Amino acid sequence: MSKKYKVCIIGGGIIGTAIAYNLCRLGETSVAIFEKRYLSSGATGRCGGGIRQQWSTKANVKLAMRSVKLFERYKEDIGMDIEYTQGGYLLLSYSEEEAEQFEKNVKLQREEGLNVEIISPKTVKKKYPFINTEKLVLATFCQTDGHANPHKATFGYAKAAKTMGADIFTHTEVFGIDIVNKTVKGVHTSKGFFECEIVVNAAGAWSKDVGKMANLNIPTESYRHQIFVTEPLEYFFPFMAISFSGNFYMRQALHGQFIMGQGDKDEKPGINENVTFKFEKEMARKMTRIFPFLKNLRILRHWSGEYNMSPDAQPIIGESKDIKGYYYAVGFSGHGFMLAPAVGEAVAELITFGKSIHNDISHLNTDRLSKATEIEKNVV
Repeated sequence: MSKKYKVCIIGGGIIGTAIAYNLCRLGETSVAIFEKRYLSSGATGRCGGGIRQQWSTKANVKLAMRSVKLFERYKEDIGMDIEYTQGGYLLLSYSEEEAEQFEKNVKLQREEGLNVEIISPKTVKKKYPFINTEKLVLATFCQTDGHANPHKATFGYAKAAKTMGADIFTHTEVFGIDIVNKTVKGVHTSKGFFECEIVVNAAGAWSKDVGKMANLNIPTESYRHQIFVTEPLEYFFPFMAISFSGNFYMRQALHGQFIMGQGDKDEKPGINENVTFKFEKEMARKMTRIFPFLKNLRILRHWSGEYNMSPDAQPIIGESKDIKGYYYAVGFSGHGFMLAPAVGEAVAELITFGKSIHNDISHLNTDRLSKATEIEKNVV
């Protein structure tokens, strides 16, 4: 076991493993991942697995479109089937104000080259007769959106990185970062001290805590989001249905189960992985009204995870201006899985070349938060 690395990554979710894989792919194999539980045990393994490009800010659209290109060749590049399918995303609007925003979003998305369409409630009813379109104002659809298995995607990146020379330490907690003259020197862990030149904060829900280890104030807050899965039906629902004003998302897994979740406006910040019966009642009442075919299905499992929120619901990515060698990729606001391939590539390029090559992320550093920024509106 080495005690010295060029790069130490804190967090073994999809972001941390994607960064490790891309660093190794670029030739930097002195890389270690530290995960205090097991790979994909945080938000990654608790998410719905959706992959969409329909966003309201240019930064998120660009990152998502790059991620889709990388997801499309994931099996070829990594050698693992992650159950990736491009069944599309159907966005449902239930307010006039949001419908107007959708039209603006589609204009922006098309300007970036995304093939997305606006659909009337009448067309939704014709194409998807199993959806109750009562009170629906407008919908949009992008066929190249889709979903995949978050656990398999994480394990695939981890295995590929390990094959190329990276080390992965699971059940290993980082509790301190050694800083000398405002420069990273190493990390203190439950398995001892590891010397390094670069630390990457990819700690998801714990990103603020990992910032404090270097006396950095990373402006993120984590909020519990709950999700459940039903017993299976024969597969017929290939797309992800989502509504921001309706506050829900739902997809059918390839094995037939329906996975669905929502946010809670009353949720307080903090790490909370408990579940509530209130959530089950609210989801069941709402979802059976919109999707009547769900009425007789039983709930099989119910869990929760954290959205690591940034002030503008866009990720915070870059290198600290105050601590040399301290990088972060945090604040994904519930969308880290779908952006991970592009973010992993961009952060690895930033570390290796001093700038990101395929997708400029310089505007996603913490600097932007000291001035007015675009707010990402397409969040459940």
